[in-house]
Parts: sequence; C-alpha cells; structure tokens
Amino acid sequence: MSTLRNRRRLNGILLLDKPVGVSSNRALQQVRALYQAEKAGHTGSLDPLASGMLPLCFGEATKLSAFLLDADKTYSTTARLGFTSTTGDAEGELQPAGAIPPLSPSLLETVLAPFRGVIRQIPPMYSALKQDGKPLYQLARAGIEVERKARTVSIHALVLDAFTPDTLTLSVQCSKGTYIRTLVEDIGHALGCGAYVVRLEREWVSPFQGLPMHAPDALQAVSVAGGLAALDALLLPMDAALPHLAAVALRGSTLAARFCQGQKLGRDVLAACPARPGEQVRVYGPEQRFLGVGEVLERGLAPRRVLV
Repeated sequence: MSTLRNRRRLNGILLLDKPVGVSSNRALQQVRALYQAEKAGHTGSLDPLASGMLPLCFGEATKLSAFLLDADKTYSTTARLGFTSTTGDAEGELQPAGAIPPLSPSLLETVLAPFRGVIRQIPPMYSALKQDGKPLYQLARAGIEVERKARTVSIHALVLDAFTPDTLTLSVQCSKGTYIRTLVEDIGHALGCGAYVVRLEREWVSPFQGLPMHAPDALQAVSVAGGLAALDALLLPMDAALPHLAAVALRGSTLAARFCQGQKLGRDVLAACPARPGEQVRVYGPEQRFLGVGEVLERGLAPRRVLV
C-alpha cells in the first residue's frame, strides 16, 4: 500500500473491468494504491452487483470526468420475472409479484417497444441521488420512502437477446441518468408479473467502445511482472475521452502559455477549426501537447478546462 508521501502525480485514463461484489469506490481505491497515484476518481458508479467498464481518471484527467458522466453507455442485463425486490436487484428482499404469462417473441416485442426512445423514469430509492443532502439509499435503509420526480432519459436501443420461462436477457444502450434496475422493474410491471435484476454488466462507456478493459487481478499481475512502468503503459491519454470535439492547435509557446493562464485568445487561432461559437474544442500546444478544453466564442477562444 502506497503512502501519501510516495504517491505520484499521474495523468491518464484506465478502463477498469470492475468485478461483482465490490463497490466502485473500493475498486477505485485499490487501483489508486496499486498505481501509487496522488489523485484519482471514477466516472459514474456501478452497483456492487454490477460488473464491467468503469473508467478511472488519474490526476488532471479528473477535470474531464463530467464528459464521461454525460456519455452514453451500453449494458447487458438479466431479469428474473415473477418477483420484485426492495432494491430492484438480487441484493434486496424478494416478494412474489404475480403469475408470469407464457412468453413469446411477439409478446415481448410488444412489451419492450414502448421503452425505446425518450421515456420517463422515477429514480429508485436505493440510489445515490440526494434528498435534503442525504443519499436516497440511506433513507431507504432506514425504512423511509420519499417522493421522487420522474426524469427523462433516452433508450437508444433495447434488444431481447434471450429468454426462458422466467428470465429475460436484454442489451440496453442508453443516455446518462438511466437506471437499468428501474427499466427492468417497469418491464416487469408491463408484463404484469414483476421483475428484478439478477445480472448487470456495463459493456462500454462512450467513447471507449471496443477498447480493452483491465480487471484488478490482471493489474496486480502486471504490477508484479513489470512494475509501475508496465501499469502506466495501460493508461489512455487524457484526450482519449474527447474524440468528438474538434481540435485546435496553438502555434508557439506564447499562445499555449496564455491559454494555460486562463486568457482568451483571438479569432485567428481558429482559422482551421470547424467548430462554431458555443461549441467546445480540444486545445493542443507545441509538440501536440494536450492543454485542455476551450470554448469557441464569436471573437476567439476561451479556456474552460486547463489541464497543465
């Protein structure tokens, strides 16, 4: 375990494959200690029951976490029918919820269709959302239920991968703020038999589709075999989180220094940039050094997230 004195100023992004049975914060702290990193944060927690992609940001990359919190995500989940759970998943107390109808592809397609596109969800009590400064899950554990406002989310894709007489396996691509537990509960309600999550895996977080993830055990093995240098080789550069933003290259160290000092730059630095006023851009200095995120203005460029 690293101490405060020997922690490193490390910048980059690691795609952690979080295992089942550990909280996102616990997984973060374990990896942070392994890397001996001075500063680290995750970008949207996964329930202990859930596994899969959990991007971890080290050092200055934590300033980009908001972009990843807002990103689309894809999940694979298995729902058990015929019961409801106090938590919406297998960790809660179960209650029988009705007879399961005979399932067929046509019936399930009819039920799933209304859940595609823009929908409204009521966040679960067992969530990290806060009411009067207290997380809802703390109130729920105390037996207190409070009214929650419905929120608008987008289900970009909802695919039935498989089913048995009492389970559904679904793939879900969705916007930020979507609760898969709530989606499964609502599908169970539509079927008239209740449902809860027994398995949940986050397959990817945009824009990291198809990139390799690293499980804690594998990271430990890399550390033993190759030390910190081998671990560092697994990190993605900070700008890997922002491929959707246009790039601006600043010519010369003077312009780069002014940007890093929070000064607005003139319109001429945007000569080759297609971004419009109000849009954000990736900003680079000499030798393609990533400096941060700027916002295009009518008359120039303003720093918004300076990383160096």
